[in-house]
Amino acid sequence: MQNTEDTGTRVNGRGVDADPKNDPTYPIRHRLPAEEARSGWVRPAQQAVDVEVLRSIEYPEMTAVFGTSTPPAGLSGMIRRAAFAYSESSYLHWLPLVLADRINVVEGILDDLRRGRLPNGFAEAGGKAQWRYNRRRLIGGTLVRAALAAVLIAYVRGRVKGNCAADSQPNDQDGG
Repeated sequence: MQNTEDTGTRVNGRGVDADPKNDPTYPIRHRLPAEEARSGWVRPAQQAVDVEVLRSIEYPEMTAVFGTSTPPAGLSGMIRRAAFAYSESSYLHWLPLVLADRINVVEGILDDLRRGRLPNGFAEAGGKAQWRYNRRRLIGGTLVRAALAAVLIAYVRGRVKGNCAADSQPNDQDGG
């Protein structure tokens, strides 16, 4: 068994931060309260909370400034509220938030349709920039989506025609 101290001295790069003169963060580490006061930084005034704001369980205080443009609502809001009951180090926090984002997209489209607006998916997905800078990928992706839609439509039509044809055939068990 080797001595760890002996092995440690031969590790390339070990101890590079041991010299405080070589560490750019060294003076900041040991600031006194009087030095903090001289820095001039003052915590910003607390933003008023007028909508529901979801907060991590790791932080006891609300941040001074936060976004309020889209408070949690609907099914995605319920999923977000459930996710914030778990630690940020847990998949039970992050995976539901990703799911809630996807559900929120569908909720937004349904809300647009409910208000009589047809969503402009091309513009909202950055189609103009893709046409300008990445035309080959835009065309290829559009062709793939069109082919998938055509296959889906053909499948659905075949299923509907198959069901209609079965309903219109006479039943041989009726004795007729």
